[in-house]
Amino acid sequence: MAFPQIVSREEWTTAREKLLEEEKALTRARDQLSAARRAMPVVPVEKEYVFASPSGPVTLLDLFQGRRQLIVRHFMFAPEAKEGCVGCSMQADNVGNLSHMHARDTSFVMIARAPIEKIEQFKARMGWSHIPWVSSFGSDFNYDFNVSMEKGELPAVSSFIRDGEKVYHASSVFDRGGEVFINTYNYLDVTPLGRQEEGLAHPWDWWRHHDRYDSDEAANPGENWWTGVNKFRVRQDGAAAQPAEAGTQ
Repeated sequence: MAFPQIVSREEWTTAREKLLEEEKALTRARDQLSAARRAMPVVPVEKEYVFASPSGPVTLLDLFQGRRQLIVRHFMFAPEAKEGCVGCSMQADNVGNLSHMHARDTSFVMIARAPIEKIEQFKARMGWSHIPWVSSFGSDFNYDFNVSMEKGELPAVSSFIRDGEKVYHASSVFDRGGEVFINTYNYLDVTPLGRQEEGLAHPWDWWRHHDRYDSDEAANPGENWWTGVNKFRVRQDGAAAQPAEAGTQ
């Protein structure tokens, strides 16, 4: 990318004021979208999902930890995988102190199909002690919410709300909708060079686990096989967990 044009302070100020109007329009559009999302109807969660946690079995209701809302990061970490997904890991790296969410009566948890023992080992390696993480291995949860399919795992963020002990599914965000959760991008986007992804086969090809950027053997995110798949309709019948998982948790 070419070096930015060099101008006087007055010329820069004029250009910045013009860009500011575009930023304000985007902010207003984002506010409208957020309002429309909040106005979406919700769906009752009828199944009793049970997850494995470091302290034993927990239900979806338990994951709220007494709060009104729950955000779930569907993390790509298959039972047979050696480590968690590079892209999901980048998003997890961007999860800050959860006290701020808790102050708004909202809990946060990551859920993956890998066994809890694998999850705990990887979590310790990545330094995510502040993030609750449970395993859905052996349950229908991933399949019912369209984040595990015959081709494999895919990433998403879902939100739930409860009324007493009744839980409702409010929203799920897939694909580029998840970029809002990568604060690294938000910071890079205000720099002259930006994300520096021009020329890459995929924009995400530069991502690595944060402890592997200096390694030539580091895994990269690979292909997004799920691009173009309608995640909201593909498994409305609620496919069951894989036979090998049934009854294991």
